[in-house]
Amino acid sequence: MHITFTALAAEQITKRLGHQPGEVKLVFDSEGCGCSVSGVPTLWIVHQAGDKDLRAEGTPFELLYEQKHEIFFEDRMSLDYQSSGFVLKSSGQIYNANMRLIDKREVQSLA
Repeated sequence: MHITFTALAAEQITKRLGHQPGEVKLVFDSEGCGCSVSGVPTLWIVHQAGDKDLRAEGTPFELLYEQKHEIFFEDRMSLDYQSSGFVLKSSGQIYNANMRLIDKREVQSLA
């Protein structure tokens, strides 16, 4: 999998990462959706890669993802940013035109 970030998306992610260590992870969030195939593509900021995380090539960032979520995405995608949020798309479709970036670093450190 390869993700190309627009300059605006990269700028927004860099701003959200701040000076704390962290990595960006693409998830197919099915929490509260009732079914594992009904979900919403979402970005998380996590402390570090988990045991089952894979790395997607990215320009200018690598992106973490779980192999079980790979089926929901195409091999080549791009990530843009607009005032409503991040936009994940490929040449064939828009996955999410209002994608959130959720900082999970605080939640992880409290657990």
